[in-house]
Amino acid sequence: MIFFTSIGSIFPIIAIISLGYFLQIKGWFENSFGENLSKLIMKVALPASIFISVLKYLSLGKLLSLSGSLIYTFVVFVLCYVIGFLTVHFLKIRPGRRATVINTFVNANTIFIGLPLNIALFGNQALPYFLVYYITNTISTWTLGVYLMTSDSTSGHHKQASAFNWKKLLPAPLIGFLVALVFLLLRLPVPNFASSTLTYIGNLVTPLSLIYIGIVLAKAGLKTIRFDRDTVVALAGRFILAPAMMYLLLKMTASNIPAAEFKTFVVQSAAPALAVLPILASQGEGDVEFSTNVVTLSTILFVFVIPIVVTLLG
Repeated sequence: MIFFTSIGSIFPIIAIISLGYFLQIKGWFENSFGENLSKLIMKVALPASIFISVLKYLSLGKLLSLSGSLIYTFVVFVLCYVIGFLTVHFLKIRPGRRATVINTFVNANTIFIGLPLNIALFGNQALPYFLVYYITNTISTWTLGVYLMTSDSTSGHHKQASAFNWKKLLPAPLIGFLVALVFLLLRLPVPNFASSTLTYIGNLVTPLSLIYIGIVLAKAGLKTIRFDRDTVVALAGRFILAPAMMYLLLKMTASNIPAAEFKTFVVQSAAPALAVLPILASQGEGDVEFSTNVVTLSTILFVFVIPIVVTLLG
C-alpha cells in the first residue's frame, strides 16, 4: 500500500519530466533553452523560494536545533568519500573515471531533483531539513568534489587542478538562504508586496526544474545509455551505499530526530548524481562519455529507486 502511495506521490514528477522530454524531442525548445532555464531556476526562482521558505518555516529556536544536524550529514559524506576512494583503488577503476565514481558515491543532485522531490513527498514543512543537506552537499561538491573532477585525466597523469573559485561556495540559492538568515536573526519585516512577489517567483522552481530534467534527458539520448562494470559500481554507491550509510547513522545516533528530518536526509542521499559531472569531467580531461552515462542512468533510475526507498522508510 505504501509503495503505491509513494508511486502516486511522484507521479506528477514523472509526468512533468516526461512533458519536458517530449517537448524537447518535438523541437519546441531551442538548444539554448535548457541552459537559460537552468539560469532562471538557479539565479532567480530558487533563491526567492528559499528566502521565503526560510522565513515561513524557520524560527530562531528551530534554526539552533538544526545546526546539530549538519554533523550527521558531514559524517556520512566523509564516510562515503573514504569508501569511494577505497573502491576505485581496489577495483582498479581507470583514470578519467575515478573522480566521477567517487563524486557519485558522495554528492547528489539536490537542486533540480532533490528539492522538487522533497517538496512533493513531504511538503514545504520539510524544507529546513532539506537546506541542511543542501549546505553539506554544496560545500562537498565545490571543494573536494570539484578538485577531484578537474584533476582526473584519462591519460593517467595528474592534471593541475584549476584554480579554486571560492564564489562557487556561494551560489545564488545559498545566498538566498544566508540573506533569509539575516532577516530571521534581526527580525526584519518583509513588506507584503515583496513577500507575495517572491512567493510567485519561488513557485516556479518545482515545475521548471522538472521540465529541465526532461530536456536534459532528451538531449542526452536514451539510446546512448549502457551498463558496464564501472557504471554499475557508481550507481550502487549512489542508490545503495549513500542512503544505507545515512539510514544506519541516524538509526544508531539520532533516533529522536523528527520523522520528516530522518526521511528527508535518507531520500536526499538517494537522489541522482550531480548534473554538472560531465562539465567538470571535460575541464579535467576526464571520461566525459562515462560521466554523462552515469548522470543519465541515475536520473532515469531514481524514478524506480525513490518509491522503494519511501516504502522502506514507511
